[in-house]
Amino acid sequence: MSRHSLYDAFNIKREVNNFSDLSDYDIFPDKKLLDKLRTKIVENLIDKEIPTGKTISEFINDEIDQTIFGYDLTNLERSHLYNLIDNEINGYGPLTELLKDKNVTEIMVNSPEDIYIEIDGQLIKDDGVSFINDEHIVRTIQRLIEPLGRTIDAANPMVDSRLSDGSRINAVIPPLSTKGPVVTIRKFKESMTDIEDLIRIGTLTPYMARFLEAAVKGKLNIIVCGGTGSGKTTLLNILSGFISHDERIITIEDAAELKLKQSHVISLETRTANYESGGEITIRDLVINSLRMRPDRIIVGEVRGKEAFDMLQAMNTGHDGSLTTLHANSCEDALNRLETMILMAGLEIPVKAIREYINSAIDLVVNIERMSDGKRKVTSISEIKGFNDDKLELSKIFEFKQNGITNNNEVDGEYVLYERIPRVYRKIERRGVNDVDDIFEPFKK
Repeated sequence: MSRHSLYDAFNIKREVNNFSDLSDYDIFPDKKLLDKLRTKIVENLIDKEIPTGKTISEFINDEIDQTIFGYDLTNLERSHLYNLIDNEINGYGPLTELLKDKNVTEIMVNSPEDIYIEIDGQLIKDDGVSFINDEHIVRTIQRLIEPLGRTIDAANPMVDSRLSDGSRINAVIPPLSTKGPVVTIRKFKESMTDIEDLIRIGTLTPYMARFLEAAVKGKLNIIVCGGTGSGKTTLLNILSGFISHDERIITIEDAAELKLKQSHVISLETRTANYESGGEITIRDLVINSLRMRPDRIIVGEVRGKEAFDMLQAMNTGHDGSLTTLHANSCEDALNRLETMILMAGLEIPVKAIREYINSAIDLVVNIERMSDGKRKVTSISEIKGFNDDKLELSKIFEFKQNGITNNNEVDGEYVLYERIPRVYRKIERRGVNDVDDIFEPFKK
């Protein structure tokens, strides 16, 4: 629970500035008593209906008064108990305040008392938030996904979807998760919507930003790669913003996370199999179908399998300027994984032919990393140089070179622009985009 939400809930005067960050148990130090009272009230309320003529607030207060009778609670402790119960009825239980807190970017529930959050790229164990038991976690999951028309139970023990605010929720319960229900919520960060935001926090330099903008406007085919939580989707969303408003854009995702501002956007989303294991619509199905929809650009949220071949086919057949992301730890790794994915399609294409296909389809590979200090950085922007002994070779245009770690445990390094004219620069020029001439002019002979 954030300090500011506690100020609001309990009318603590904001001029009192010697408060450290507060948790449930800072206000209610007797953890066992808090859990006991909360459990009893929640269990009682589950089986009760609100009496006619009473408001929800009155109903909660009456139940609290009955439960805490005989306990010597302060007004602050009682107010906090009311807030917790109100969150159970009108919110999302223990996750309510975390979901409201804009500083929290990710929430991970491993067990009733094992909850982690991400703030400013750092994972923190939140000892101030807890669930009553596993059933309480499942009930909270159900409340989150019910408006989405989804359910979670023994027959459907896994959910991967998006909430109404764009946040991504993944939940797994037994028998898939052997030790109890697990929830991961990656919140949609509205503040990171422009390339200037990434420049401001040091994810890339102004030169890199201008080059990527020109690459998108010049209709280069781009792969954004990186590890889990590195910021691939955020970067893809920002790059997509450079596409002209007069182009027809088709986005394809498992769960729609991209927030494009253009008017001519068609968003397609996969569908999981129903109870009879039928009705599944995959990324590959949607990529193939999108080719019949007269797209100017195709944006695939992430390629993970056989659809990689169809995506490359689209790039090779007149749909220039297409974009996608791929889970990989480097630009070189991205090409290797792409090759493996195409082999998975079972089309019996020789490896050399696959590499030639990749070479003709992909213009740029952009790697973004979550560094050891939690900050995200674009560590490499590379183009495919061609072949070297039948293997694809990359040539770096921009690179982040790490020098070490500072005394504040922050990553120390510098961005490097390689002094040469990239092949893709000529392609950008031919498309009438001259926004980066000044960057490469000194290297022209």
